[in-house]
Amino acid sequence: MALRHAVLAALLDGEFSGYQLAKGFDIGVANFWHALPQQLYAELSRLEGDGLVSGREVVQEGRPNKRMFRVTDAGVAELERFAAAAAKPSFIRDDLLVKVQAVDGVDPAPVIAQLQERAAVAEAKAEVLGKLLVRLRGELDEEEFLHGGQRIGPYLTCQRGLAFERETRAWCLRTAELLLRRRGTGRAGAGSVGRRPAG
Repeated sequence: MALRHAVLAALLDGEFSGYQLAKGFDIGVANFWHALPQQLYAELSRLEGDGLVSGREVVQEGRPNKRMFRVTDAGVAELERFAAAAAKPSFIRDDLLVKVQAVDGVDPAPVIAQLQERAAVAEAKAEVLGKLLVRLRGELDEEEFLHGGQRIGPYLTCQRGLAFERETRAWCLRTAELLLRRRGTGRAGAGSVGRRPAG
């Protein structure tokens, strides 16, 4: 998957400026595809050059003009092609997990602190995603929305993001607690695991 497909998918909701797109990414799309604002602006230019999105200038009084973008028929066709292609399996690549893997041979205190910090970040993200789900479905309850809503794709990806953040928080807190307990018994971070005896 390229960034362009995430941008095209986000633009299915309507016409957006680069700023609006960046905000939408930060709140919703970022739970499965991270991109910096400058990357999004550059990608919009490339997509427009390729004819996959169309842009128009909007004149604003007292403020700089802005460009608004929407998906073209060619952009929808590119999304069709992308959706039909085989999906690659996902994998985890996380430096915090490497630190936990090594915790028996190092001081666990900074790792415990980072686990607690990650848990707090995950809790904050879960709260944002929970509010986004409520906003997306409006006055409908979840089952009504999922069976009759206009656009359920963003809702389903948001659900996945919420489940991920909740599981991340639970794992980080449990792991930090276990390491704190082991440190109290003098077992975690003893520095002897995996070392061969001299001679």
